[in-house]
Amino acid sequence: MIYFDHLPLDKDILKALGELKIEYAFQPIYKPDGETIFAYEALMRPEGETVTELIAEYTKLDKLHVLEVATFFGAMQAYFLRGYPERVSINSFPSDCMRQEEADAFWEYFGEEIRGRMIIENLEYPYFSLEHWNEKSRSVRAMDNLLAVDDFGIGINNLERVRIMNPHIVKLDRELISGIDHIPEKQENVRKLLDEFHSKDILVVAEGVEEKEEFECLVSLGGDLFQGFYLARPA
Repeated sequence: MIYFDHLPLDKDILKALGELKIEYAFQPIYKPDGETIFAYEALMRPEGETVTELIAEYTKLDKLHVLEVATFFGAMQAYFLRGYPERVSINSFPSDCMRQEEADAFWEYFGEEIRGRMIIENLEYPYFSLEHWNEKSRSVRAMDNLLAVDDFGIGINNLERVRIMNPHIVKLDRELISGIDHIPEKQENVRKLLDEFHSKDILVVAEGVEEKEEFECLVSLGGDLFQGFYLARPA
């Protein structure tokens, strides 16, 4: 179980964090050889409910900010306990960001150890705040960390959003790659996206790779990074 009571945060946010019962699982993101790990994505695992249910509950209560803070502080604690040398990828709500005093406490608590080791994934949710994104972007880039767009190809995370956000990484949603090895239209679509993103020096992650044939096809198309049950499940 992740604990927050020792963190240098305001008493009100500490009280809210103390109500959470969460752990973290980590799923590797691989390079094209299927063996070398580029990063680990931290995945929240609440006690007694799914993360989707927890997010829906906190959205209804207008408390998503609590989950945003919990994700950053909780995932980083779990990551350092695991002792991974690779980067850690942390999910972040597109409608929220840590307040300045929380961000200052985060950098103070974890220090230079996080420089160059984090990827901040902007999740696919209905509301996007450019103001919050710009604040996250400034802070993340100042620490030589990376920014990513998650679930590209569904909802609001599209080419226009990528243009606005100017990330280092784009993660293609499973919907774009499921069955790609035997669907020429999907192959052509992904090939065009790879050309588009590579022309902007953006790395592309294929998410939800569940079959060997999908993985081999995506490698042949020039994908940069890969994540999914075929390679490794969250653990």
